[in-house]
Amino acid sequence: MTGLTCDASALPPLALYVHVPWCVRKCPYCDFNSHGVGRGAELPEDEYLAALLDDLDADLPLAAGRRLGSIFIGGGTPSLMSAGFYERFLDGLTRRLPLAEDIEITLEANPGTLERGRFAGYRGAGINRLSLGVQSFQPTQLAALGRIHSGEDAVAAVEEARAAGFDNLNLDLMHGLPEQTPELALDDLERALALAPEHLSWYQLTLEPNTEFHSRPPALPEEETLWDIQDLGHERLEAAGFVRYEISAYAQPGRRSRHNLNYWCFGDYLGIGAGSHGKLSGFDESGRLRIERRWKARQPEAYLRRRHDPRGFVAGHIEVGDDELPLEFAMNALRLVEGVAMRDWQAHTARPLAVLERRLETARNKGLLVEDAQRLQASPQGLLFLNELLALVSASGAE
Repeated sequence: MTGLTCDASALPPLALYVHVPWCVRKCPYCDFNSHGVGRGAELPEDEYLAALLDDLDADLPLAAGRRLGSIFIGGGTPSLMSAGFYERFLDGLTRRLPLAEDIEITLEANPGTLERGRFAGYRGAGINRLSLGVQSFQPTQLAALGRIHSGEDAVAAVEEARAAGFDNLNLDLMHGLPEQTPELALDDLERALALAPEHLSWYQLTLEPNTEFHSRPPALPEEETLWDIQDLGHERLEAAGFVRYEISAYAQPGRRSRHNLNYWCFGDYLGIGAGSHGKLSGFDESGRLRIERRWKARQPEAYLRRRHDPRGFVAGHIEVGDDELPLEFAMNALRLVEGVAMRDWQAHTARPLAVLERRLETARNKGLLVEDAQRLQASPQGLLFLNELLALVSASGAE
């Protein structure tokens, strides 16, 4: 990925995010828009499908005929929906928007919600990338996280996915879990590597507001243990041939997540489904770049009612102000291990490079940035203390 750029000389690439808000049980660490329904619940597939397509129809003018480069179906637990649901959705989508010939279509799946044979149906519907929420293989850690699957379920899910023809697979793993030692964290990595995924998302548990863990925090490993886990884990993944290209994303060569790269390169995306968010760029009459963020009704029942509401599905929208653009861009771009070309910062934020250079001197002096006049790139230290680095970079909005 040497020489990665996030070009803003024209409208950026366009992606689509689809949110499925239901799950079997809300995990205590989860701050996503997810709503537990219990096992065996009958979901309103037909009604939700109609709402998604109506939602997309309302957003089509924003796409202006642009081609989709990736689709990500997240949740909640999207694997609660049937293969037929996704076949009908993707059929409706292709009749509305042009898709890249090599489009990446990712579905998030929970190993504890899969019925035998369902992966083959997903693959037949056109989904070509899976992201399995494994989180851990250890019974104690899975129980602490409120997960409904076992380590054996995760292994079986990978085997089923391979048998169904999936050759692009991500495993989500967490570290820094309750009662986790470096040995247990490394054992999780070893078990994941034994399954030969193309991509690994390996990230530390954080206690987010409005979660059960935030109100009743579990006993987490000491800071020194967390550092040991991170150092040992990075070393092991690198030895296994995985390239770290984002703070918590590792991929085999040529297997980076195209959809997530679009986020981190400040690309555009439509968001449909309950609580989904979107970002769209455009140019005003003077040729100045304008960016709008919008979000949809959050509660599933409220979202479904919006089909028959003159207000439509949009719950709110804002235009990103000029002073906010430096932080907006940096929050994404600086997560990339190789950073971005310095000229991209100017193109995306409409701020002269001279302003940025004056503000970044402190960051370089603190060792948070790589010494490279052509690139905006966090140092290894900067990736560890990203919030401090972002505070310095976002100060470039004030001249």
